[in-house]
Amino acid sequence: MSLINLLLITVFTTAAMMPFSNSDTKKAVNPKLSSYINTIKDDFSKIPDDRREELEKIAAFIQKQVEAGQPVQLTYICTHNSRRSHFGQIWGATAAAYYGIPNVKTYSGGTETSAFNERAVASCERAGFDITKTSEGKNPVYRVSYGAGSEPVKAFSKKYDDASNPQSNFCAIMTCSQADEACPVVKGAAARVAVPYDDPKAFDGTAQETAKYDERCKQIATETLFVFSKVKI
Repeated sequence: MSLINLLLITVFTTAAMMPFSNSDTKKAVNPKLSSYINTIKDDFSKIPDDRREELEKIAAFIQKQVEAGQPVQLTYICTHNSRRSHFGQIWGATAAAYYGIPNVKTYSGGTETSAFNERAVASCERAGFDITKTSEGKNPVYRVSYGAGSEPVKAFSKKYDDASNPQSNFCAIMTCSQADEACPVVKGAAARVAVPYDDPKAFDGTAQETAKYDERCKQIATETLFVFSKVKI
């Protein structure tokens, strides 16, 4: 065997044995979203200890799945699947891409069905997401993209046990206290974590409406990015 061939075999063998890097799966978010994310990462230190403890349980579930080579399925649940759970699903997909965590699928659902609220849609657009409505009616479907080449999140209101959501081996993330109380057990969930958020719906039709929706979007973004920042691959 020639010296050159031997060197080539050594190089390729070494490369194959190198640990997996998140640079292999990290996907670019669009410039506006990237700027938004950069402004909120410093807020990780402001997350209260009691919430941080619960958020780290989600990170532990993700870490366990990644290490086992299993899909990471996260279902964000609130009462109507109209605001907070959609924020969670959308930011979960974005945070996974931003930090290069592989094989993550995010979902959302409610204890009942309504619609992805147009005020929440507008708040996501202000943050930097590209959103297209693909159907009309009382419960329209939206395609939400965080960057070119990304797989869009299909956002519409549904019950948490809808056929389009995972039926087993997922983490149920309870984003409102009402859904948390209504679903003490989520069938099929491998883990269940309650991180309730105040509902911006309380400010619909007021002068504070836009600010409160953006405040909730930012809080959920911050805490979700914190979760994925704790995962090592």
